[in-house]
Amino acid sequence: MSKIIEPKILKGFRDFLPAVEIERKRVIRLLEDNFESYGFVPIDTPALEYTEVLLGKGSGETDKQMYRFEDNGKRDVAMRFDLTIPFARFMAKNRQDLYLPFKRYHINKVWRGENTQRGRYREFTQCDFDIVGTDCASADFEILTMMRSSLSALDVPNCTIHLSHRGIFNRFLDHLGIKEQSVEILRTVDKLAKIGRDEVLRLLTELSDAEKAEMILDYIQKEDGFIPTLEKLERLAGGPAEDSGRLREIWSFICELGLEDGFVLNPSITRGLDYYTGIVYETFLDDLPGIGSVCSGGRYNNLAGLYTKESLPGVGSSIGLDRLMAGLEELGRSAARSSNTQVMIMNLEKDLVGYYHGLADRFRKAGFCCEVYHDTKKFGPQFKFAEAKGIPLAVICGGNEKEAGTVNLKDMRNRESYEGISPEDALKKAEELLK
Repeated sequence: MSKIIEPKILKGFRDFLPAVEIERKRVIRLLEDNFESYGFVPIDTPALEYTEVLLGKGSGETDKQMYRFEDNGKRDVAMRFDLTIPFARFMAKNRQDLYLPFKRYHINKVWRGENTQRGRYREFTQCDFDIVGTDCASADFEILTMMRSSLSALDVPNCTIHLSHRGIFNRFLDHLGIKEQSVEILRTVDKLAKIGRDEVLRLLTELSDAEKAEMILDYIQKEDGFIPTLEKLERLAGGPAEDSGRLREIWSFICELGLEDGFVLNPSITRGLDYYTGIVYETFLDDLPGIGSVCSGGRYNNLAGLYTKESLPGVGSSIGLDRLMAGLEELGRSAARSSNTQVMIMNLEKDLVGYYHGLADRFRKAGFCCEVYHDTKKFGPQFKFAEAKGIPLAVICGGNEKEAGTVNLKDMRNRESYEGISPEDALKKAEELLK
């Protein structure tokens, strides 16, 4: 007898059982509906790209986390670590077939060989939405409102969007005379929540000196309110400029719509990836701050320049689906179900199997998720199956019921039965019971 292979799975990768996958699909459908309500269209890109394409504008840390190998054709290839870099390549390659501004969404898996933790895996799903071809406050604001409306559509409670601007931070570093160290400084500040103030201070001191490290830490401390914080940043960066003006304009939109409570100007938000050039933001669940950002992004006006000479300014955001769902589950907001089936047609007589499928088809055409139990068995096993799948309603029909043109409808949740009713009345009753 051949050796049985252990059905093991790689660290950081997962199987999704029906209860989890059904909820994932439900969340994705809600997000897709919200994205499309703003006029965004779906795209897709290959999971595997030439490594040189992906290496262009990540970060040193992200580059080390790529799943990279030589394929059978001796090509240096890697699996995408996010959906933004492939999107930049997509825009450059397909520009002639696209209109501007181009508003896309892309929901798919990405891979990073990083340390696993709560809500963080090596294979995970990102939900990206971007506007490319315009650099204006309106586009920046639309992404922010989409972030908010997407989380609202998912019934996410008590979340706050923290935003900042890379341009103002870079002006501040230039004012200190250390702009050439900006990439490493930004990455270090981005780790503040993970490693704490003292360790960030130590790393910043190594990059500049103790006095400038303290000044950076002072810069990233927010004041009491959006405008006071912005005025402080302007003062430390050398005065008002286009970058701070952009934040003022966005804040005026936020106030006009009465959304002030949902947004915070937080200078410690920098985002670790190199390609961000303007506004940046992260979203936190107020009741679960330790889980990290569930939706983040920013403006990247030079990203597509790696692949085309045409200027293609862009702004976008990404929802980390796995981290968000881990948070919703912890908050008790996840609607786990083991099946989508609403109605099961019970199989009591072999000669009626064709008729059972016809009944099921009538329920489906009326908008119900309906299935037929395939094997002819007694009531017990069929009821047990329906309960295991969480199916709320069962239709019972034997030879006598068929001859009389009736069925029996049973509510599996409370064991109440509606006997001797027509299939049409069963449809109406099912709709009433499942409202």
